[in-house]
Amino acid sequence: MEFLVTHSPHFRTRQTTRGVMTDVIIALAPVSFAAIAYFGMRALVLMLTSMLVAMLTESFLLNRRNGLGVVFKKIYGDGSAAVTGLILAHIVSPLLPLWMMALGSFVAIFLGKYAFGGIGQNTFNPALVGRAVLVASFPVQMTQWLHPLDAVVGATPLATMTSEYMPMFLGMIGGAIGETSALAILIGAVYLLFRKHITLHIPLSYLGTVAILSFIFGVDPIYSLIAGGLMYGAIFMATDMTTSPISRRGQVIFGIGCGLITALIRQFGALNEGVMFAILLMNSTTPLIDRYIKPRLFGGAK
Repeated sequence: MEFLVTHSPHFRTRQTTRGVMTDVIIALAPVSFAAIAYFGMRALVLMLTSMLVAMLTESFLLNRRNGLGVVFKKIYGDGSAAVTGLILAHIVSPLLPLWMMALGSFVAIFLGKYAFGGIGQNTFNPALVGRAVLVASFPVQMTQWLHPLDAVVGATPLATMTSEYMPMFLGMIGGAIGETSALAILIGAVYLLFRKHITLHIPLSYLGTVAILSFIFGVDPIYSLIAGGLMYGAIFMATDMTTSPISRRGQVIFGIGCGLITALIRQFGALNEGVMFAILLMNSTTPLIDRYIKPRLFGGAK
């Protein structure tokens, strides 16, 4: 396998994968609390189920030769499986049966991550791979949304285009358990930015592209930004270190590509939402972007 390394200078850091993943879980805590507040204990059970299955699957794949004792002892590992499980739970319906949640979590780790060789080698975001399989296998269960205020099953605001800004910003709408509250998502984003685990290059280029194209298509840009899973996807999934470009220019191109695909699917596709497909498609272009968009050389011959 050919390795792609950016130009020097390189630097050492005391950050570990486990520490970064723990910070991501902390950043996702406001989203998780909002999900429990709006959708009840059902949301908590879905999140715990998804995280547990993801961690057990990864620990078994890594430690299967050392016995079940080691598998359970090292269940948290570097924390990446827990993050995958939590993100996957955030992007499914609160009405999803638990066995489907467990299946999606297993697929996310086994197919989305270890089929490519494990952490740092996967081409696609594992949580989105798990969701894509669930959508393809159980389309009805994956598109049944629960409105938190009246506990009525119905369409999302993105499908009806009728909700007001404030309920959508706070999360008092139907949708996936972790995607409804833009406020909770932004709180998590501030923490990730403060800890310097993400930059604004991908989120801003992604959200900005969707806003501009929505305006061109005659759709309310603010509505487009806070409806559906766009905000969550732009901050917590498109910025995945493994599946997004290395360079800043590459990240901007990646974000613009995600925004373009999302807006086109929303406007002309049969589906109301396009975030999942946009990020997965752009994940496949990351190696090409990294190859052709490289940092400038300083001090070298012209």
